[in-house]
Amino acid sequence: MPGLFARTLHGARDRPPTPQDAPSRRTGVRENRSARHDAPCPRRAGHGLHHDDVRHPAAVPRRAVPPTASGQELRAMETDSQAWDQEPPRPVAHTEEDDDAPGPRLSSTGASVDQVRDYLKQIARVPLLGAAQEVDLAKRIEAGLFAERRLLEEPGIDPEFRWELEILAADGHRAKSHLVEANLRLVVSIAKRYSRRGMLFLDLVQEGNTGLIRAVEKFDYARGFKFSTYATWWIRQAISRALADQSRTIRIPVHMVEVINRMAKVRREIIQDTGADPTQEELARRLDVPVEKITEIENYTKEPVSLHTPLGEEGGTELGDVLEDSETISPADMVTFLLLKDAIQAVLANMTAREAGIITLRYGLMDGQARTLEEIGQVYGVTRERIRQIESKTMSKLRHPSRSEALRDYLDVS
Repeated sequence: MPGLFARTLHGARDRPPTPQDAPSRRTGVRENRSARHDAPCPRRAGHGLHHDDVRHPAAVPRRAVPPTASGQELRAMETDSQAWDQEPPRPVAHTEEDDDAPGPRLSSTGASVDQVRDYLKQIARVPLLGAAQEVDLAKRIEAGLFAERRLLEEPGIDPEFRWELEILAADGHRAKSHLVEANLRLVVSIAKRYSRRGMLFLDLVQEGNTGLIRAVEKFDYARGFKFSTYATWWIRQAISRALADQSRTIRIPVHMVEVINRMAKVRREIIQDTGADPTQEELARRLDVPVEKITEIENYTKEPVSLHTPLGEEGGTELGDVLEDSETISPADMVTFLLLKDAIQAVLANMTAREAGIITLRYGLMDGQARTLEEIGQVYGVTRERIRQIESKTMSKLRHPSRSEALRDYLDVS
């Protein structure tokens, strides 16, 4: 508080789940009676349960297509999937919005090359499937789901018929695992397009695998589309949602991510047309939103940077090491403060002990804590009005040029 005192003295103003093994066969199902994957379950008189029986609409509900995928769009993508039977999938066509999903560019893959290579070796062991194989697996999955439903809804079912249903349910689980594992390479090919956006590559694959499992559960072979065409929608949706939820330090709602993507697309179009970066007014006009909304959206795209971010190739220095702490007093200010404090004490030495003590307490010259008139009055056992009178008289003495001249040089730096 010496600076305040000096100014007053001179009158200054104040894994997603990737199934690896088929479910274990239930107790009571005999090994020598298990059916082959490609063989229908044997019929029994009076029951007649068969894979084809579950195709009746009343038995199994029709799968729903993702709301973003219309029949025309799926047919348009059919050509992109034709080579899936013979070779690993090529990158799937995607919209420009996908390239603009917000996310910090802090890491590349984030996973060691050995981890990625080991994973690719493991998923490459399962051969790719043909269209007929996909349909067969889908039928077995559907039959297994129907069998599980019957087992849950009819607990008092005939024991032998229950055994047949358990066989179908176990076979459905095996078919589901097979269809998932045979398409894990499709997830990898799609996840590569989303790398370097704030999530580790293997985490992207993990999220994509959850979308693949969802696609297996929802796939309707009766529509005539290849499974890889259909699964692409679910995989991309799962990865995009994970990026929106997890890639940023401060999460942005999914609907706002979509707005950010649209603004980025419009910005690119304007740059291509005019060769200049668009103004906020141009963006607002193209997006049909207020200019204030554009400012808000741009603020959302800013990503905080960690103070522990390494600098340089060696990484021995962090960003926090080179940033000045605005709350720390600089050495020059500290020296000035100490000199001003000594000068004030020298001026107060010419006052009486009571006058010097009141000024010291009033402006916090000792500990930086200024006291009120009431508090000082309690210290000296007088009223606050008497303290005010003594303070006013003492300040008049200190403003005399013979005393204040020693403090004038500190006004500009205090």
